[in-house]
Amino acid sequence: MSRATTHPVFSRVYPHIARAAEKGGAAEHRRSLLAGLQGRAIEVGAGHGLNFAYYPASVSEVLAVEPEPHLRELAQRAAERAPVPVRIADGRAEALPAGDGEFDAVVASLVLCSVPDQDVALREIHRVLRAGGELRFYEHVIAHEPRVARVQRILDATIYPFLAGGCHCARDTGAAIRRAGFEVERHERIAFRPSPRAPAIAHILGVARRA
Repeated sequence: MSRATTHPVFSRVYPHIARAAEKGGAAEHRRSLLAGLQGRAIEVGAGHGLNFAYYPASVSEVLAVEPEPHLRELAQRAAERAPVPVRIADGRAEALPAGDGEFDAVVASLVLCSVPDQDVALREIHRVLRAGGELRFYEHVIAHEPRVARVQRILDATIYPFLAGGCHCARDTGAAIRRAGFEVERHERIAFRPSPRAPAIAHILGVARRA
């Protein structure tokens, strides 16, 4: 999960939170996210490298971009165990360290919730993708239920981003992806409970393509 700059407390807590979610089903979501991916990929907000183990052999190289220093250090260790070549880079979603049309695929996994400006980040993702390239996305989003969505908006406007390293729980990321000029080819909505004690949270998992 990408963070805007440095979040020393959250970056140390997050791997423990993510471990429980992986056991609760997130690992299968990641496997589905990356299935069949090919060519050169750039992962935006790679966090501590949870996706690395699931990249298929058809991926020739991954550039994993992560701005948070502690998570980036953990990602470097995960890259050493990855089944495909992974290069770790410091960088932000709003200014990716890559040229125009350089990649066949972009992977955004639980990151578009935390970028300061989704539209800017998605324009950058669009820029670094070749024509016809894929955006693979796995993100938690605002609920359809009005009462739940209202609570999410209140949390976003108050304490949640501060506690969660810049994360926002009430974003309509699917709409933002379409607004950025992507054609969504596959889109699954999942009510995912990251741990037995946690409420079910709406996620989207899918594939979009640069026209």
